[in-house]
Amino acid sequence: MSTRLRKITQQVLVGNVKVGGGAPIVVQSMTNTDTANVKATVNQIIELATAGSEMVRITVNSEEAAAAVASIKEQLIAQNCFVPIIGDFHFNGHKLLEKYPDCAAALDKYRINPGNVGRGKARDPQFQQMIEFACQYNKPVRIGVNGGSLDQSVLTRLLDENRQLAQPEPLAAVARKAIVLSALESAAKAEELGLGKDKIILSCKISNVQELISIYEDLSARCDYALHLGLTEAGMGSKGIVSSAAALSVLMQQGIGDTIRISLTPEPGASRTQEVIVGQEILQTMGFRAFTPMVISCPGCGRTTSDYFQKLALNIQTYLRDQMPVWREKYAGVETMEVAVMGCVVNGPGESKNANIGISLPGTGESPVAPVYEDGEKTVTLKGDHIAEEFQAIVQRYIETHYAK
Repeated sequence: MSTRLRKITQQVLVGNVKVGGGAPIVVQSMTNTDTANVKATVNQIIELATAGSEMVRITVNSEEAAAAVASIKEQLIAQNCFVPIIGDFHFNGHKLLEKYPDCAAALDKYRINPGNVGRGKARDPQFQQMIEFACQYNKPVRIGVNGGSLDQSVLTRLLDENRQLAQPEPLAAVARKAIVLSALESAAKAEELGLGKDKIILSCKISNVQELISIYEDLSARCDYALHLGLTEAGMGSKGIVSSAAALSVLMQQGIGDTIRISLTPEPGASRTQEVIVGQEILQTMGFRAFTPMVISCPGCGRTTSDYFQKLALNIQTYLRDQMPVWREKYAGVETMEVAVMGCVVNGPGESKNANIGISLPGTGESPVAPVYEDGEKTVTLKGDHIAEEFQAIVQRYIETHYAK
């Protein structure tokens, strides 16, 4: 694991999960079901939790949604799913928490957006009401500022001050300050109302990578609240993955961040779990945490005109991830294992020897055999039509004999 210095923030307990205070960086996600549909929401929460999401946020935007929350929590517990559930509130959260006390009690954390908690004179009383509910039910709160819904009163105030300067700053710089100040002022107000620092998590999310990095660097330097990281509206596919990885990796390498969410736009019909997997892989490839055995495989070249090694790498990677919910409970440390699936003799044997277990498949024109290496030593040479099945069995046997039960 990485030895980079981590900023120690105030620890917050969200359900059974520790956030901040030097605890491992937590991966979280969010459902996209209609929360009023209890069955669909429960099923998706379980799917996300099984994939490795350590906290799951749900939309609570209507009376029907608020009325469903307690039933959702009950059904999750009945199915032995104890992942903390976060209520995402905008505009009417104060009313819903007041009218549905079962919802307020069942949630493990409330998410409040200062820009959407109320307008004008209604803002402070409605924010106060939500904080008072958090105190009453002993719940932590994430004060989440978003660039797209920034509290305009804070921005207007800073713009007025900026105009008085001899050399006014650009609008983008003022907006960055407004985002950070909105979070800090809201947190200070929450503490004045009785919410402890150990109940507050802050986030300041926008969709521009460089702006996000700058904002969190400023925020982290000015407070020791636990921080949630995320590039909001990251996008779809490789764009969303790359931009999220670029932004969050820079911040985490500086020791900034206690929880992360990868806000991918899912492709039509695709599983919501993709964002969980990406979050885990960012943390694991950077050496911050380990979640599932990692597959090392080559990109292929003119020596690998067959797609056999590509299919084997995909099959092994899928197999390892699918088995992890079971292995996690049975084999301590299995998540740190590395498996190499290589496509030719150039780097194949070397990479296979460096992994816990590896296979070097024959490239174009090479002898049709596949040596397997375990802990640097060749143990068997596979050949024939069942190399994939035989290698998978070897991987399973390796796990059973090398990791404690």
